[in-house]
Amino acid sequence: MNSLMQCALGADWDKLPAALQAHHRFGTTRDSGHLDIEYPRFIQPCLSLLRVIGALVDRGGRHVSTLVEKSVVGDRQYWRRTITYPDGRVLTFDSFWVVAGGNQIIEFVNPLLGLQMAARVVGGQLHYCGVRFVVKLGPLLLPIPEWLLLGRTSIVEEAVDATHFVMDFRLTHPLFGQVFRYSGEFEAA
Repeated sequence: MNSLMQCALGADWDKLPAALQAHHRFGTTRDSGHLDIEYPRFIQPCLSLLRVIGALVDRGGRHVSTLVEKSVVGDRQYWRRTITYPDGRVLTFDSFWVVAGGNQIIEFVNPLLGLQMAARVVGGQLHYCGVRFVVKLGPLLLPIPEWLLLGRTSIVEEAVDATHFVMDFRLTHPLFGQVFRYSGEFEAA
């Protein structure tokens, strides 16, 4: 079976380094590492509201221990991110991915709200670019332009060696600049 990312990338899947293929392979996977999570203080109320509906995390930190567990059920890939802060507080961020056609996937943070992204390989790196947010109402997907919410999404993943990779997730608003970022290094197991 092909993974969701393999379906989205098509022939470009073979251009990914081994660590990124391991991170996105089909089946049950587990990546362990750490994240730096940062955002400007003025965005805290927005992040706290988004947290209630299952999106993102609303606490910053440096070198925060993070475990990413993925599994596949039917046509969905489920992600569970467990973020453990030095003071013992644990936050989870769950989502599921579905193929959206072409080189696109949708990551749903709850049954209704998702982010549609286009994936491509550039020089051995995996780049995702936000296309739009979507609200799922039955079989309908209602589009919401990214700029109406937190702004443009970009994700870059790059292999460090055969099993390790770094990732950088950013939300950049057209008026307020970078409003959220998490980045870190992981080992794909």
